[in-house]
Amino acid sequence: MTTASKITLIRVLMIPVFMLCMLLSPSYGWLKWPALGFFILASLTDYVDGHVARKYNQVSDFGKFLDPLADKLLVISAMCIFCQWGLMPAWALMIVLTREFAVTGLRLIAVQKGRVIAAGWSGKVKTFSTMVTLCVWIVFHQWSWLNWVIILVIVLPTLYSGVEYFIRNRDVLNLKK
Repeated sequence: MTTASKITLIRVLMIPVFMLCMLLSPSYGWLKWPALGFFILASLTDYVDGHVARKYNQVSDFGKFLDPLADKLLVISAMCIFCQWGLMPAWALMIVLTREFAVTGLRLIAVQKGRVIAAGWSGKVKTFSTMVTLCVWIVFHQWSWLNWVIILVIVLPTLYSGVEYFIRNRDVLNLKK
């Protein structure tokens, strides 16, 4: 197993620790700080594992599978907690989940046709803005007005990037202009 894949696995292993800290934080308020630390550290490993994989020629099929999965699991685990706490409406979580499943499905179809759909700029903006706003939310989730700002910052780039992926790659689905 490559160093890059080990870093990705560490991110996956941080998710249950993050979730435990978050779920216990309403009773033990100080636990939001370790939760934030684990979330930030896990988010940063996304950059580190990609950098290591490219710099040291460690790109692998396992890494290509695990890296995006780890990102989705981390982000969705946080959103599920906020949904459970009644701070994130289920419709907003559903938009995120639908986009992730749809883009993953599109990529699978593209691979079957011998094509790779790389992450686009809007997808990277979506990931970055989602991770940053989730960090803010971990600390300030008690501010109800901020909840709606965060939901918009998560949902709007998610919708935009999802639509963009399908428009730019409609030929994969044999859709005419």
